[in-house]
Amino acid sequence: MANRKRNVQLHFMVTERERSLIDEKMAQLGTKNMGAYLRKMAIDGYVIHLDLSDIRELVSLLRRTGNNLNQLTKRAHETGNIYKADIEDLRQSYDELWDMTGEILSRLSSI
Repeated sequence: MANRKRNVQLHFMVTERERSLIDEKMAQLGTKNMGAYLRKMAIDGYVIHLDLSDIRELVSLLRRTGNNLNQLTKRAHETGNIYKADIEDLRQSYDELWDMTGEILSRLSSI
């Protein structure tokens, strides 16, 4: 073992489900050598970390816009009136939603 190229041993535990997933992915690649597969994935594989703060902000804006729309709808049914300023506020929120959605989709497409 002293002449081995790889002389550092790594040991880790997985669940039955994780082992099953590893076996499935190995079968998809057509490999039976688990050591080679795990080495390749650990060294050359990649991890995607998504910052979801923009998505959370988008969802918050969507909720606020939905609440505003519901309030305007209720007022329109009760009074028969809608103020132009209210519609303009709603339109600005809608435009913000589209702009933010476009930015997020653009960043996601570059991944």
